[in-house]
Amino acid sequence: MITSCFSPWLCYHYGVMRRNFTVVGEGYVISKPSQTFIREAATKAKPGTIPVLDLFCGIGGFSYGFESTGKFTVGCGIDLLPDRVETFAVNHPTAKAVCADVRNISFDELCRGCNPPKVIIGGPPCQGYSSIRPFRTLTERDQRNTLFEHFALAVGTLRPAWFIFENVVGILTSQNGAIVKRILTEFEGLGYRLSWRVLNGVFYGLPQKRERFILVGSRDGEDFTWPEPTHHMDGIRSMAGRAGRKQEVVASGGLKSANSVMDAIHDLPPLESGESASEYRLGVRLTEYEEEMRGDCRVLTMHSATKHTPKLLEIIKFAGTSKSALPEGMVTSGFTSCYSRLDPDLPSVTLTVNFLNPSSNKCIRPEQNRALTPREGARLQSFPDNFQFTGPRTQVAKQIGNAVPPLLGRVLAESLARLIR
Repeated sequence: MITSCFSPWLCYHYGVMRRNFTVVGEGYVISKPSQTFIREAATKAKPGTIPVLDLFCGIGGFSYGFESTGKFTVGCGIDLLPDRVETFAVNHPTAKAVCADVRNISFDELCRGCNPPKVIIGGPPCQGYSSIRPFRTLTERDQRNTLFEHFALAVGTLRPAWFIFENVVGILTSQNGAIVKRILTEFEGLGYRLSWRVLNGVFYGLPQKRERFILVGSRDGEDFTWPEPTHHMDGIRSMAGRAGRKQEVVASGGLKSANSVMDAIHDLPPLESGESASEYRLGVRLTEYEEEMRGDCRVLTMHSATKHTPKLLEIIKFAGTSKSALPEGMVTSGFTSCYSRLDPDLPSVTLTVNFLNPSSNKCIRPEQNRALTPREGARLQSFPDNFQFTGPRTQVAKQIGNAVPPLLGRVLAESLARLIR
């Protein structure tokens, strides 16, 4: 049973026990939250749009990309983490936002009051893939089910015309490819025609080298037409493939150059450690990407730099393209990409949830002695400046780093919309 009287900030702190709520990384829990809640839709769906169900929605970056096409409406989203659901609700006014464990709610209850979904999207957390069992043994209330199996159950129960399953690229090599083969077998057993690829956002204008495994299923046996790359980057190829192998997709000529870090953030004012700003830089000619991200925003938000310690500032001053640029002995632990600067003329490396901390994966500003701000991270993830994040600053950074870039959702949605009548 879902209740609506719940203040999520009373029980949620990342990685710490609060009222029997323990988060394991950014995935599911070992202790269930003491309450769940629903945020009902604030507005009605636009007539004629295609209804979408977003499972494991997080803050809804993936589905936000779908809605940005103007052709889809998200009717419902569900996630376990309260701050994610609150952010999802603010940015998806037509959706019912549900904070609950997907294993503890029926799909009839989840979709009550919503248009039946024609498309189901989502990326189940990776935990538990090693215990996937034959689909015929599954029931909706079986607590042994993995999170993937509940995604499959939703597809099998609700029978959408299409589904899009996204996940980390590592799923391809997990157990020497056995996991992805098993996942494909489960969906084929439901009668869906499947197609999958590894998509890198950099080929579609994302100023970040971020890969995701994308699996598309059609109930009626239609072939999915994959979006054509719009950008190119020397030394990187787009990847497609089948279970157990990859195949390069060589893009045709005439594409735009990949968006770089500075193509995405050079209109944001410079900051020192601990400073913040609420106005955009004046007299700067915006790039095409910056124009799209800024939209009609007049007030700059979330552009606040972490206040670093004197010792950390000393390390940052020596930072280069890798940790090896630091004087010997200055830092004695960490990966080679720690305490290093982003290249201003290239797309960023994959953003992590700790990009506010210079010790994380290559997140120091190219020309300033500090780590990225939340706004800069949001730009690299293709969240427009009018997207509203809720919660403490540290949680907002995790929301940004964990999200599927809206731009990737948009290009997939545009391809899908051409196939749906």
